[in-house]
Amino acid sequence: MPRVGVILVAAGKSSRFGDANYKKPFAPLASRPVWLHSAERFIDRDDVKQVVVVVAPEDRESFREKFGANLAFMGITLAEGGAERADSVRNGLAKLEAGIDLVAIHDAARPCLAPEWIDRVFAAGAKTGAAILATPVVATLKRVGPDHVISETVDRAGLWEAQTPQVFARDLLERAFAAAAGRPATDEAALVEASGHPVTVVPGSPINLKITSREDLRLAEQALKALPKPKLSGPAHPFAGDDLWR
Repeated sequence: MPRVGVILVAAGKSSRFGDANYKKPFAPLASRPVWLHSAERFIDRDDVKQVVVVVAPEDRESFREKFGANLAFMGITLAEGGAERADSVRNGLAKLEAGIDLVAIHDAARPCLAPEWIDRVFAAGAKTGAAILATPVVATLKRVGPDHVISETVDRAGLWEAQTPQVFARDLLERAFAAAAGRPATDEAALVEASGHPVTVVPGSPINLKITSREDLRLAEQALKALPKPKLSGPAHPFAGDDLWR
């Protein structure tokens, strides 16, 4: 069984979320913060040996203050994010312990994961060295100019929407980051693709939504009701029944 390290990325600006009080990974969802739902999907898996949460530098102290008990009782490592997503993932990668040989990167704002989806993408990543969850594009796609006029209808044949977790052999991912030399990429799969290694697509589910707006929280709350609850060996923190994290 590969030893998996999970990097939860929660270092974005949440500029589209539209909430003056919360960034989206820290917003309340079914009585707990979004990021905690995501962490619970991994924390008690036998193959996961370490979970790292990456937060923005400006959030580090408040995150420790609010969630320090969670970090301690769940054994989660905290890392500081960078200017871009790739910088944040690289910082999380640097926090992984020796002996981790498979790395899963997951958006902290994707709390609606089923164990079987994780099983499938972990297995594919272990077999091929690089695998991601994704769903085929089913909507009609339009390219729109700055004047809000359609310039083109895009052929959706063969198009898939990337999700997370994205799972890679650790040495492969480290080489991809080293070769990137600051090249921009919207996800880790793009860096690995650029390094020349093929990336396997594992069919995911639309339920694995990424929270972007406040409306997405309502969808996520309903989705969580349809998913099996994670089987934790103990409470996420010593005050699990309280609302002290708010």
